[in-house]
Amino acid sequence: MILETATVATIESDSLWVDTVQKSTCETCVAEKGCGTRTLSKLMGKSNQVRVVAEPHQLQQLTVGQQITIAIPEDVVVGASLLVYLLPLLCSLLGLALLGSGGDTSALLGAALGLLLGAFAVNRYSLTLRDNPRLNPVLYKDPGDRLRVELS
Repeated sequence: MILETATVATIESDSLWVDTVQKSTCETCVAEKGCGTRTLSKLMGKSNQVRVVAEPHQLQQLTVGQQITIAIPEDVVVGASLLVYLLPLLCSLLGLALLGSGGDTSALLGAALGLLLGAFAVNRYSLTLRDNPRLNPVLYKDPGDRLRVELS
C-alpha cells in the first residue's frame, strides 16, 4: 500500500476531494531545484486534489480541513502508469507507421493523431473506472483511530 497524508478539501455524497501536496513539506525539502512537484505547485498556485471514494457513513465522520491518510495498492499505481504512458505512445507509433510512408508531414500528422487517439482512449477508460473502490484511493485506518476506515 502507498500511504499519503492529505487534507479534506470537499465532501460530496459518495466521495471526498483531498489536497495531497503539503506545501509545508515542499518548503523544507532539500530537493528544491530538482523537484517537479514543487515546480508544478508553484506554477499552478494550488495543491493537487484527488477524489477519494468513501461510504456515506464514513463521510459523516469527516470535516473539511481535517488531516486523513489515504491509501492505494502499488499494483494499481503501476498498472495505471503503464496504461497512461504506453497506450498513447503505442497509438502514436501505430499512426506513424500507417501514415508515415507519405512523407514527413503525413508522418507527423499520423503520430499526432495516434497520440491524441491514445490519450482519448485512456480518458474514456478512466471514466468507466471512476467509481471502482479497488482502483481509487480510499481512506486508511490507523490502529486506534476510529475516524479512518479500513480498505475494502
